Amino acid sequence: MAAAIKETVSNLIGKIQGSEGPTLREPSAEEFQQLQQKYVEAGQGQVFAFVEELKPAEKTQLFHQLSNFDPTRINELADKALNPPKVETGSAPSLEPLPDVATASILDSDPEDIQRWYEEGLKLVADGKVAVVLMAGGQGTRLGSSAPKGCFNIGLPSQKSLFQIQAERIYKLQLLAQKASGKDRPVIPWYVMTSGPTRKPTEEFFKEKNYFGLDKSNVVIFEQGVLPCISNDGKILMESKSKVAVAPDGNGGIYQALITSGARKDMRDRGIEHIHAYCVDNCLVKVADPVFIGFSASKNVDIATKVVRKRNATESVGLILLKNGKPDVVEYSEIDMETAEAKDPKQPDVLKFRAANIVNHYYSFRFFESIEIWSHKLPHHVAKKKIPCINIETGDGIKPEKPNGIKLEQFVFDVFPLTPLEKFASIEVRREDEFSPLKNARGTGEDDPDTSKNDIMLQGQRWIEKAGGVVVTEGDAVGVEVSPLISYGGEGLDFLKGREIKSPAIIEKE
Repeated sequence: MAAAIKETVSNLIGKIQGSEGPTLREPSAEEFQQLQQKYVEAGQGQVFAFVEELKPAEKTQLFHQLSNFDPTRINELADKALNPPKVETGSAPSLEPLPDVATASILDSDPEDIQRWYEEGLKLVADGKVAVVLMAGGQGTRLGSSAPKGCFNIGLPSQKSLFQIQAERIYKLQLLAQKASGKDRPVIPWYVMTSGPTRKPTEEFFKEKNYFGLDKSNVVIFEQGVLPCISNDGKILMESKSKVAVAPDGNGGIYQALITSGARKDMRDRGIEHIHAYCVDNCLVKVADPVFIGFSASKNVDIATKVVRKRNATESVGLILLKNGKPDVVEYSEIDMETAEAKDPKQPDVLKFRAANIVNHYYSFRFFESIEIWSHKLPHHVAKKKIPCINIETGDGIKPEKPNGIKLEQFVFDVFPLTPLEKFASIEVRREDEFSPLKNARGTGEDDPDTSKNDIMLQGQRWIEKAGGVVVTEGDAVGVEVSPLISYGGEGLDFLKGREIKSPAIIEKE
């Protein structure tokens, strides 16, 4: 099966690229020759151009790195990327919102339905059937940090990192499930997908913080795969004489990485049936949200998504809808203004196409069991980049001034069109309660550390006021930080009724 042809590099590459890890086994002369022949026959023999100059350790490193790729498969991907099939001009694709039977909205659902989903989700947590997959491969480069984005401190009074906020939500939800069910210590295993550059610092951060109170055995840190960088004429680029230039294979690499890393097997061994997957940069994410789990489980779907209502017709967000009758994500740039501005005939005051994608998904475990069947069908997207590499003739380093090649990546939502409509669902949630991404440097004014911090503080203030507390603000002071260890989603704050709290404040204990 093509998907299993090690197109995704295993943990081995992480060890190759790091300074630590076990010594790699030196290949025999016959093994090395066979691998070289494989690349030569595929027209990619240039990766061995300097093999005679390499020290034994470098030669071993090159062997193990190249063993994790199939050059024929790389050629296929490169050819599709560099010579895409011509798009037939003609009628535009048919776009429609998802049918009502596949959707729900927290904004206007019957409160009894929401409570039922919550209770069902909490029971599944208590029964040990729920796991969480976190996509945390990004670095905080745009934030002015080289550390993994999850380590970033957005400036809350508590100084908590994104990782800590999310870990504490898991911890609290386990307690809520225990209290509701009477069962001993329910567990929500947390699978944290890193990239090559973020794996080691993520592992070190978790160890340093003692896994934020979670049991170490229930936190599984693994690595997404990489793919070779390709030149504009289809050749695999070399970073050095003994190392291929590689790039992470996109968040769509999650599916193959679950297999390669052993994470899927770990889920199977634990009896997991329902998985919540999300991105690390959303400080408001309701990790393993019982309402979302209960909604998805009650629908018996394989994939469900959370969406927020598009702010206005021109907001540049991808939309989850039906494209030619199949669930899909359509980017803002693909939608004409007439379509973007169209109103919902049932609700004339809202947009017809308003389901903004926030990369917050549910999967059934049975769907993960079918990865081998469909993962080779997922497309690879092209990013033209300036890729540092070596001149294959001279071995000299090249720092290109314009794009000299491509990086290939997959998107996590590329699987949506492969999913039967009856196995797909979507639920709309309140943006102010569940979506505040961290993408830009402080001071940008949009999706930056200050907006993330403020959104958490304002949410805490709303919770306290709903519980009957009074929040007093002066000047620029904003809101109250409510620790996830006190409240997962606004519950359990009755002890604040009638109390006055001066903003900014933090509620860490009753």
